[in-house]
Amino acid sequence: MSDTKSPQLPREVADAYVDALIALDPVTGTYLGVRESSSRLPDLSPAGQDALAALARATLAKLDAAEALPGADRDIERRCARLLRERLTAELAVHDADEGLRAVGNLGMPVHNVREVFTVTPAETDEDWSAIAERLRAVPDALAGYRASLQLGLERKLYGPPRPTATLIEQLTEWSDGDGGRGWFEDFAAAGPQALRTELDEAAARATGAVAALRDWLRDVYAPAVEGAPDTVGRERYARWSRYYNGTDLDLDEAYAYGWAEYHRLLAEMRLEAERILPGAATPWVALAHLDEHGRHIEGVEEVREWLQGLMDQAIEELDGTHFELAERVRKVESCIAPPGSAAAPYYTQPSEDFSRPGRTWLPTMGQTRFPVYDLVSTWYHEGVPGHHLQLAQWTHVAEDLSRYQATIGGVSANAEGWALYAERLMDELGFLTDAEQRIGYLDAQMMRATRVIVDIGMHLELEIPADSPFHPGERWTPELAQEFFGSHSSRPADFVESELTRYLTIPGQAIGYKLGERAWLLGREKARARHGEAFDLKAWHMAALSQGSLGLDDLVDELARL
Repeated sequence: MSDTKSPQLPREVADAYVDALIALDPVTGTYLGVRESSSRLPDLSPAGQDALAALARATLAKLDAAEALPGADRDIERRCARLLRERLTAELAVHDADEGLRAVGNLGMPVHNVREVFTVTPAETDEDWSAIAERLRAVPDALAGYRASLQLGLERKLYGPPRPTATLIEQLTEWSDGDGGRGWFEDFAAAGPQALRTELDEAAARATGAVAALRDWLRDVYAPAVEGAPDTVGRERYARWSRYYNGTDLDLDEAYAYGWAEYHRLLAEMRLEAERILPGAATPWVALAHLDEHGRHIEGVEEVREWLQGLMDQAIEELDGTHFELAERVRKVESCIAPPGSAAAPYYTQPSEDFSRPGRTWLPTMGQTRFPVYDLVSTWYHEGVPGHHLQLAQWTHVAEDLSRYQATIGGVSANAEGWALYAERLMDELGFLTDAEQRIGYLDAQMMRATRVIVDIGMHLELEIPADSPFHPGERWTPELAQEFFGSHSSRPADFVESELTRYLTIPGQAIGYKLGERAWLLGREKARARHGEAFDLKAWHMAALSQGSLGLDDLVDELARL
């Protein structure tokens, strides 16, 4: 009602958009902590996708008017307006290209959102579980809408990539037939109260049946139809997705060259650390393989969860007051084990808006019970503290000073992933990684992000491998060569490498944002330091940078330099 009574400034337009989006997408509502969303799932059909696009267009029209109002040129309004316009424009470009009609892959797809939202749905009271039962009953319709979108894609000859399709079928099989023959939803519902036992069991069984039915359709209809389609997207589609995930129109050839430059720099550093660990090691990855067998490690799934919690708690204690100034509610973060059937990479979930659900890191175990330390320390500086948690929880903490949109759903992937990779480097700069095992683990993680830039851009654009490459110089990238290269330059096991390459085929342009985002953060810090000279205060800069909300890489360096 308010938008019809008085003009709205950009932050008000942005927050009205969040309210309208939650009504259409209760998964977003749940991640924000809106309990009224707990019983529903979104419409994943073509009509549901069109409704989201219509909301974006209507919001952009309101933003045009908002930017003409007195006060809209204030920094706080200007930054919000630029973010909202850039994000909605990028989202509409993806929608208008019908990308949602071929959304298949091993993570981040609508079908994954349907399952994962249950892991953050409130489940403390009988009332909570009653809402969960209703949400479980909504699973069949949600998956039917998703199937309808893919079916329309087939009719329009918009084919999803075959390899990610095969992986999704495997995931759905695991979700529908887990331990003891029960599906994931049935295992999840088993934790509910006895008073709702029959209702929960019946709803969960129907949800599992819908998962199995979708799996069968993908296997018997969709996979044969897309067989022979390319797994890669080509330059035009890649540029569209790159804008979506990075908030800028990248010079993709320059970014590819930067990936190779980082590869050579990191390889030289890794060789020095490898010599400290295993003198005479032929490659750094021989030294890392040695650590897999003989390095420090944690035994047990619960034990590694507790160890990671302690690592984050220690980081908070040592960084707060020295390099950051953290509110009490930002200091809380929980270590969790990811549910079975997840992709191989660890991840983080943001706290709810009122912090009743804290920020959480998630470790997929992939069936393992033994966890080398070198592979975890830098990763948890990335996922937890001072990485994703400090940024995303701080956005939530200062939401009233920003806008709800900037603090929650308006995030740009490369901004957040760039900060998290910057956080890993910061811990190295601050001396937290003096141990050779931990430092080569950090460099290995950095190398993984550099090789992501190389193979993600290289294989999707079918670029030539440079003449100075130690790997197939002069040849053109293919997914097969990308997997071989990635595997030979990573300490990760084969199933992780397989999952990673499928990820790059699933969400093209996302994986490059780590290194390119880190580059933007480092450049912004360098410019701010040059501007202030000896008066530069790193702690103050960190908190100002973490309190300005998300920005695309187009704007990030300029805004960081001003702080």
